[in-house]
Amino acid sequence: MPVVSDTSPILNLAIIRRLSLLWEQFGEVWIPPAVLKELRVEESLPGNDLIREALETGWLKTETVMNSSLVQALRRELDKGEAEAIALALQMNAECILLDERDARRVARSFGLKVTGVLGVLLRAKKEGKLSELRREMEELRREAGFFIGMELYVELLRESGEI
Repeated sequence: MPVVSDTSPILNLAIIRRLSLLWEQFGEVWIPPAVLKELRVEESLPGNDLIREALETGWLKTETVMNSSLVQALRRELDKGEAEAIALALQMNAECILLDERDARRVARSFGLKVTGVLGVLLRAKKEGKLSELRREMEELRREAGFFIGMELYVELLRESGEI
């Protein structure tokens, strides 16, 4: 079953040079046109070399969203990338959707979608032995990508990863 992603998980993993974790965990990852536009792959931004490579090698794929009415309805609460990603996940009967924003995760779950995000991907990689230290990756996310991780969640993830 396919996996669909919003912009944040792809961009943030690319910035910390861990985009390949998506390929390792899911194989193909699908994105809607709005997410491709938000990624700004034609620009010289941190991590964009990895995103371009993923698109060129074909494991990061784009697909058009057919239900524009659903996208419009979702746009009342979400940005265009999130709205299109949720609509695409429903259209493709996705196994999982990759989202980081709280509101988008809530909406996706209300449609019965299984949700994970950049932290879930990193935690899974740590549990599978692909990362030696989750703490280092979370610190890199904070420092390099400006990714916010609340202290309670930070500690919970360290506990779940066996680092505390």
